[in-house]
Amino acid sequence: MEILRRYSEAGFPSDGLLSFTLHAFLRSIGRRVDGRTYEQLRSAFNRLERTTLESAGVYVAAKANSALDVRFTILSSVAIERRRLADREQFTLFPVLTASEPGDARIVVSPMLRENIAAGYTVTLSSPQYQSLSSPVARRLYRLLEVARESGTVTWRVTLDELAQQLPLAQRYPSHLQRVLQPAHEMLLGAGLVRSATFRQVNREWLVDYVLAGRIA
Repeated sequence: MEILRRYSEAGFPSDGLLSFTLHAFLRSIGRRVDGRTYEQLRSAFNRLERTTLESAGVYVAAKANSALDVRFTILSSVAIERRRLADREQFTLFPVLTASEPGDARIVVSPMLRENIAAGYTVTLSSPQYQSLSSPVARRLYRLLEVARESGTVTWRVTLDELAQQLPLAQRYPSHLQRVLQPAHEMLLGAGLVRSATFRQVNREWLVDYVLAGRIA
């Protein structure tokens, strides 16, 4: 979320390059700034660079205008340089930074993502709302629900099994899945992102019915 927000505010640079300090990035996502969070952020960027997404006729690419069998990454490259010694010596002037070593980050958003963003193949999320959802399950649900909203639907019905695969959730029994989803539903309701979220059983199949709320800026 924060990477794409910065990409947007930078004017969608054609080369996909973004530069920032780890300190500024942590501040912008509301995280505490210390040595531990610096290391977590470095690891997160490195994972995004190494993680490959694979589509089997699902992901629609702007160039082809159709769903493809394709593999791609979110970030093409990540480079994080530690501050020069002369700069690090200045940190002692600021108590909040005495135990940390921020460093400068340069990352590149992958070409496929840039092409789809340029073509308008996107779904808009509210960054404040997303950050306010403390549950990872609620955040994943929010992303899925906004995709459903983008298609013009007000209600979305999905089987419990299919929803578990899309999130994804490790639980398999309906009762276990419902116990995991219920707190996320309550969080989404409290945030005003959905009007209702209801479990229903039709014959032997469990379904989840969502009624979407108005879009929040």
